[in-house]
Amino acid sequence: METEWRRQHIAIFTTASLPWLTGTAVNPLFRAAYLAKDGKRHVTLVIPWLTLQHQVLVYPNNITFNSPSEHEAYLRQWLEERISFPVGFEIRFYPGKFATDKRSILPVGDISDVIADEDVDIAVLEEPEHLTWFHHGKSWKARFNYVIGIIHTNYLEYVRREKNGRLKAFLLKYMNSWVVGIYCHKVIRLSAATQEYPRSMVCNVHGVNPKFLEIGLRKLERQKLQEQPFTKGAYYIGKMVWSKGYKDLLKLLRNHQKELAGLEVDLYGHGEDSDQITEAARKLDLTIRVHPGRDHADPIFHDYKVFLNPSTTDVVCTTTAEALAMGKIVVCADHPSNEFFKQFPNCRVYVDGKGFVRETLKALGEQPSQLTDQQRHQLSWEAATERFVKAAELEEAGPGMDMGSSKGSSESWALSKKMEFASTSMNNVGRRLEEMSAYLHKLASGNEASRRAFGAIPGSLEPDEELCRDLGLTLKPKPKPPSRKRSKLD
Repeated sequence: METEWRRQHIAIFTTASLPWLTGTAVNPLFRAAYLAKDGKRHVTLVIPWLTLQHQVLVYPNNITFNSPSEHEAYLRQWLEERISFPVGFEIRFYPGKFATDKRSILPVGDISDVIADEDVDIAVLEEPEHLTWFHHGKSWKARFNYVIGIIHTNYLEYVRREKNGRLKAFLLKYMNSWVVGIYCHKVIRLSAATQEYPRSMVCNVHGVNPKFLEIGLRKLERQKLQEQPFTKGAYYIGKMVWSKGYKDLLKLLRNHQKELAGLEVDLYGHGEDSDQITEAARKLDLTIRVHPGRDHADPIFHDYKVFLNPSTTDVVCTTTAEALAMGKIVVCADHPSNEFFKQFPNCRVYVDGKGFVRETLKALGEQPSQLTDQQRHQLSWEAATERFVKAAELEEAGPGMDMGSSKGSSESWALSKKMEFASTSMNNVGRRLEEMSAYLHKLASGNEASRRAFGAIPGSLEPDEELCRDLGLTLKPKPKPPSRKRSKLD
């Protein structure tokens, strides 16, 4: 009897969503679109849903949504305006809450339940450490046949800049290794700027919004016509917090004001450190203008020639890739996060302040090199998807299957993958230890006191009444306190 053919299902879980223009909101959205583009895979993007009181803390320009369907319509319209093919994937929501102290959205409850039992083939966890720090529920490896983690954020670098940063980073490093190790079969690090993980490899599996490549092609046509494609000088765009490169940039500008005399730089962004950054820029003898944040594709950026990005907290900087796609020269630090960009002639790296001055003045005095078709392809989401499929070993599903096969074949492939991990990564004792470790994590994450001790949002073990109402979930009754036996003295 022939088995019924079905497409392999890939569920992409991420930690943020538009209109918050952060990397984990934008990149998984494009990844879902391009993985589903050829129709061979059934793809679901799973994103956080926030209640209105949390939306206003996160989303810019007073954008809010009254329902998940309204939010989904916004996402689809935003994506359709940027790609040239139909959006062919599902969107689902998990309950989330915004942690003001971490400036991050954290999951509430067991979010793996969002995917139906018949679709638990492959899970892609964008920021797996972030998604599993406080996970309480089924083990991701037990729930899905194959779990891939993509490391987006250099959390250790951010934490080191806080008070008692070295101790915090030391503890966080082991916490990250623990949860990622017990919940992921395969780990992809976007660059070597992140900490190392078991069963991991370094590969940039991100691309750029196609609109940026179109902008670059228009600039190329103007160059061919002997026109001046760039009429503005240097700029930087990023979330306006000190750790996002502003501290490094203003320090370089302050220390080399004489060598950079006459330099003008425009800064674009919004964030909690905007006022301090504006004041620090005002004190410099250089002309530093501070502007509100905008979408990097806004026409206001098209005519800038040089993008200055000294940030060393990024893993792979999206705005650097976008600037290169637009045909600009990028001046950036010689840092592992920029390794992927060194292949492009318009990427100029420096190792110290003198190098920054040299590369900046040189970039302002010359025209950018013209990107080849191959270089443009390397920046595209088509190439990023090819790299992801290879790095994640998705093609190992079997001949003719291409991750879209019968249920029986899917189970056989899943079994072979588990056997492979057993033979290469751990023996039977190791597997039992890992299961025990996952069980210990479940116990710890199920206790409100221990959750709060590690930084979880109070009351985030299960969705509250408002989240349940918005998402159509059943509100779980709170456990009753144990009854106290009445004594004769009562």
